[in-house]
Amino acid sequence: MYYIGVDLGTSAVKLLLMDADGKILNVVSREYPLLFPHPGWSEQHPEDWIRETMAGIKELTSGCDRSQVAGIGCGGQMHGLVVLDAEDRVIRPAILWNDGRTEEETAWLNTEIGKNRLSELTANIAFAGFTAPKLLWMKKQEPENFARIRKIMLPKDYINYCLTGVHACDYSDASGMLLLDVKNKCWSKEMLEICGVQEKQMPKLFESFDCIGTLLPEAAKELGLREDVKVVAGAGDNAAAAVGTGVVGEGGCNISLGTSGTIFISSEHFGVDPNNALHSFAHADGGYHLMGCMLSAASCNKWFCEDILKTADYAAEQKDITEEKLGCNRVFFLPYLMGERSPINDVNARGTFTGLSMDSSRSDMMQAVLEGVAFAIRDSLEVARSLGLDIRKSRICGGGAKSPLWRTIMANVCSLELEQIESEEGPGYGGAMLAAVACGEFASVQDAADKLVRVVATVKPDPAITARYEAQYQKFRRIYPAMKAIFPGLNA
Repeated sequence: MYYIGVDLGTSAVKLLLMDADGKILNVVSREYPLLFPHPGWSEQHPEDWIRETMAGIKELTSGCDRSQVAGIGCGGQMHGLVVLDAEDRVIRPAILWNDGRTEEETAWLNTEIGKNRLSELTANIAFAGFTAPKLLWMKKQEPENFARIRKIMLPKDYINYCLTGVHACDYSDASGMLLLDVKNKCWSKEMLEICGVQEKQMPKLFESFDCIGTLLPEAAKELGLREDVKVVAGAGDNAAAAVGTGVVGEGGCNISLGTSGTIFISSEHFGVDPNNALHSFAHADGGYHLMGCMLSAASCNKWFCEDILKTADYAAEQKDITEEKLGCNRVFFLPYLMGERSPINDVNARGTFTGLSMDSSRSDMMQAVLEGVAFAIRDSLEVARSLGLDIRKSRICGGGAKSPLWRTIMANVCSLELEQIESEEGPGYGGAMLAAVACGEFASVQDAADKLVRVVATVKPDPAITARYEAQYQKFRRIYPAMKAIFPGLNA
């Protein structure tokens, strides 16, 4: 049998077709626009997602026996607010995870409701990207639209809704809404009341590997698939990527260098960072995880190369950064192009180059971008280590992880062994694996990971380079605190 994995990203939907042995038979990617209607805002049209997903599935399966497709699993960008009216029409463009308009609402939640109370209710504090602040913003700024809301969902759940007609969400994705009681895996009635919504407007909750329904007749006909194809609840992109890299169960770690960057630590038990610098979310394997998330990771590389240097040849820009230069750069980069989440939680933070001089080169700046992202990931790793977690190795995935140089930098900055896996399709592969579990191909998510995920290479830190980067990281740590008071005035 075949299984379709959907990775609903910020710039494109990526789809893959996997067989029962975990072999990827085909991969398709289809882009859609990203909208910036105001500085700091980020939106997309949900209709674009479903149009490109449907077209992508048809393209993906065009060369195979479609009757053998048994299940579909979706991993998707988290936190985005999708709202439908009584006729199931999209009320307004989705407000995305990297949207920064909710500074006032986020501050109100953290001060008036209070961080301690929020953590008691949801295991997390408010971040500008989360869904609850978006609802409060919409309630205040677009009251007529807010009054029309009949269904609230997240991006990948809109895809599932269009496929099945079922209003569903999984626990991992719901964890990032600031509306879920993560410990008890249910909607927080108090948080819903604070945001002015009712539980009947919220989706039904499922484990990520649960089947929520089968294809609607019209969807099956358009796709050329059987109506009994199972659609699973799926997962937030980071939890799906963790499944796809085999980071399940107790003590696994995954670093993702996608548009955003994350460090993901899986656990069989619920736990909270007492300072709430890391997110405490449910995991797609039925357990839990801690996660640090930076808003701009591989997107920093894309921005510097394509928008500033006007080139898409990333490898050429990195070729002059040789091993002896690692840990010796005098240029530093703060990677806060969209503000920052973990661990500083500052929507006003911005990117900076520091330490430039007349002899600074193009490759020095390129190196600083790659190192700045690695240093920011380490910031969250240090929080995890402060909680007593002994993390010595990690899987790595995402577009940025395709760079051998960046993998080497990351391994040495974080002093971690970094394992590459055979599949580079993180969230999509995880989505397909979840679908296979739902269809009975595997006994559990752990079983699927054990049988399908294969490590093909390991990057080990070099003691000399690691020591140089330790000194560099201590310098990097001083830059943001020195700049923090300046950023709000710059953005005014």
